[in-house]
Parts: sequence; structure tokens; C-alpha cells
Amino acid sequence: MTRSFNHVDTWVFDLDNTLYPASCRLFDQIDVKMGEFVSRALGLTYAEAKLRQKQLYYKHGTTLRGLMQEHDMQPEGFLDYVHGIDYSPVKADANLAKAIKALPGRKLVYTNGTVAHATNVMNNLGITNLFDGIFDIIHADYIPKPARAPYDVFLKHHKVDALKAAFFEDIAQNLMVPHAMGMITVLVTSDDNQDAAHLNVASEDNFIDHATDNLPQFLHAFQNH
Repeated sequence: MTRSFNHVDTWVFDLDNTLYPASCRLFDQIDVKMGEFVSRALGLTYAEAKLRQKQLYYKHGTTLRGLMQEHDMQPEGFLDYVHGIDYSPVKADANLAKAIKALPGRKLVYTNGTVAHATNVMNNLGITNLFDGIFDIIHADYIPKPARAPYDVFLKHHKVDALKAAFFEDIAQNLMVPHAMGMITVLVTSDDNQDAAHLNVASEDNFIDHATDNLPQFLHAFQNH
């Protein structure tokens, strides 16, 4: 049964490959920077570092968490380096801005990235002033989605009633906890999002209420019903 958005008063959006399309290839830049950082930090060739980086990412949820857990890495240098990218591929999206502005209630970003990274992306999209807050990996004590603990911190920090919230995300497994908490879940898909394809699981129907490959169109569609 499709769940209605009629009762939702808090709209929670992941950032990367969710608020902007994966076709921007912005995260490809971050991916390269992560490989470079791991190569230098662990004394590996770039090819070896990319293999190690992906192992850490798939095991721990983020490369950073893996480096912290398995290599006792401090987070600040990593975060500064990997977000030193060119944000110009992310273009202003008036259609997205209009759809988000029309949503009733609060709008929040919950990202495994940083506030600075999120702000750069949102500035380019032209949606920064439409949001009421950003919850990032630092607020989460560097514990990434899909672990349960940071979601609890997020709800408390922003005083969110999970039963009146909707969560938009490009990685299916990151919607398992929001669904269990009672949120409406929306998976944002793209053929350009290879990491999400690797992580997505077979039992998606159990915890994904809606799916779309066009976020602005999806937001406009249910608002017009």
C-alpha cells in the first residue's frame, strides 16, 4: 500500500546524488580525491588505494569511518581534502527550488558529508535558503548512515517526529532505519549512481515506500494530487 504524504511536516533529504542528479558526476571528483588521500596516507599506489578505499566504504559505510576504525585516522584532514573539488557541474535548478519551497513544514538535509560541502552544493542549486538545517557527519560523531545511532541523534537534535517525516535518499540501505522509525521513505535512483547500485539490497520493497528517478517531478506530482 502506497503511503500518503498528507501528514508529513518534516522533509529530510540526503545530499549527494539525491538533491542533485548523479549525472553531474560530482561525486566522481570526491571519489578520485579519496583515492589520492588513501594512496598518500597508506603508502599505496593509486590503483591499490582505490581497491582499499572501496573495501573500507562498503564495509564501514564511508571511507572515512573505515580509515578511522582500521587505520586510526583523524577525520579533519580527510574531509578538507576530499571536498576540495569543482562544484560548477551542479547547476541552479529552479524546478527543484519551486518544488521544495512548496513543501509544507520544515526541510532538512542529512548527509554523510560536511556542512561546508552541503552548503556549496545547495548554493549552486539555488536552494540554500529553503532549508532549516543541515545534519552532517560531524554532528553524527563520524558514524555514517546506515547505522541506527546517528539517526537517533538527528531526530533529537532537530526535534523531528519520525511519524510525521519523509526521508529521501539515493542508497536503499540508508532507508532501512528511517522506515523502521516510521518515516515515509523515498529512493532516488539513477543509472549513473554505481555505488548505490552496488549497495542496494534485494528486499527493498520491505522498507521503500516510493521510488523516483526525477526528484523535482516526483515532488510536484504528489503536491498536485
